[in-house]
Amino acid sequence: MVVTNRDTATPRTSTIPYTQTFLNWESVHPRQLLPIHPHPDLQKIETPPLPSPSRPPVFHTTLNGTYLRSTHVVLAAFPRLVPNIPLPQMPQYTPSGSAIERLKQLEALTREVIEKQQKFTEGKLGGGHSEKVLWNCLNRYVRMGGVETQRPARGNSGVTLFLAHANGFQKEIWETMLRSLLDSPAGYMVDEIWAWEAAQHGDAALINASNLSGIFDWLDNSRDIANFLLNYLPEEVKSEALPTRLERESGSQARKERGYRTRKIVAVGHSFGGCTSLRVALDFPALFSSIILVDPVLMQPPGYTLLPGYLDNKVLGAFSRRERWASREEALRLFKKSPFFSRWNPGVLQLYVDHGLTDDSDGGVKLKMSGLHEGLTFADQMTPCETWELLDRSDEAITLRWIVPEEGIAGSEATRATVWRRPANSSNVVFHHSGHLIVQEAPIELAHDISDFLLRRYECSNTGAHL
Repeated sequence: MVVTNRDTATPRTSTIPYTQTFLNWESVHPRQLLPIHPHPDLQKIETPPLPSPSRPPVFHTTLNGTYLRSTHVVLAAFPRLVPNIPLPQMPQYTPSGSAIERLKQLEALTREVIEKQQKFTEGKLGGGHSEKVLWNCLNRYVRMGGVETQRPARGNSGVTLFLAHANGFQKEIWETMLRSLLDSPAGYMVDEIWAWEAAQHGDAALINASNLSGIFDWLDNSRDIANFLLNYLPEEVKSEALPTRLERESGSQARKERGYRTRKIVAVGHSFGGCTSLRVALDFPALFSSIILVDPVLMQPPGYTLLPGYLDNKVLGAFSRRERWASREEALRLFKKSPFFSRWNPGVLQLYVDHGLTDDSDGGVKLKMSGLHEGLTFADQMTPCETWELLDRSDEAITLRWIVPEEGIAGSEATRATVWRRPANSSNVVFHHSGHLIVQEAPIELAHDISDFLLRRYECSNTGAHL
């Protein structure tokens, strides 16, 4: 199917038809997820204060009801897969310093970080598993007044959305898309939404600042997501307020085997968030009904070696980025002049300025997630390869919806092969008007596609979480 723009007759969206592909690749021997255990001092761990000012509780009002917003924390998976090693020393920026010399220092740091990541992947780094206490933050959006009272008779079973962001972004980045989705024809189906924040992103980065390791593996984000879905997501959707620190639920083994009694989980994962959410579904398929993959980072082995310079450029670009501004107003003004940010939807850009930045000690503002941690996150290339390799073994009961740009990270041919790697119960759409950052550049169009998908998949459905 091709959807065109009436004014220009250029295609806005299309689908990638199924074609059988034969690829030559060698296994990377995917790792098992490290088991998750309750922290031995669980009862003694104090709840951290939320680092950002509270926001108005009413998020959005639609014809189907009003959605309330709240922010929560959960303990991250324990122990960590990675060791606890010191953060690399970032070369300091000085206005009078030599730009050439600083670039050389950043390039050396990039090589150091990628080499250290490779040693860890090969089991040569040592250091065991970090036992530092880390937290994940989430925003919850729930329909006020109960999930049944506002839903029309045509839809007798709603969905819970779980949203996982891309590298470098915060949990609030979805809110422009969410408002449009809740206003859409499928809005009545959405009972509750949980917007995830990885341990070194957004508010979670501020809480965890002193405990973050100098190395990161994407599997730890997958383990954190699994930890939340298995151990902390309440069993039922209720509109009552929840405590800031969610309590550990009982019955995780039952969830592993049978999923949820009353929830249908639809995960929406973008880029890093898409890869790591999919990895959870490979180990715990009963948790998910559907996964909407927004250009997830999945790489055919041997990964980035097929794209010379790509990994180095991503890490170096993160290390090189500006982190501080005199004010949010200055940051917004400069972002609007940037070719990178100028493509964004204005509402999403405002969310990034409002919630991706925090006050610093000098009276200005800075990124909540430092360029250092963004670069450390980019450095892992094993998990995207492992997840790509395992994709064709994923449970066919989980509906997959792929939303991809015209030119993916590894090119259109790689995207074509990936979206049909597991052909059963799968569909796709190509956004010709957006790049990789679909959530930022095309949130309204994304909401419309998710709405259409939910209507096709769930209207009048009354089946369980593992359909």
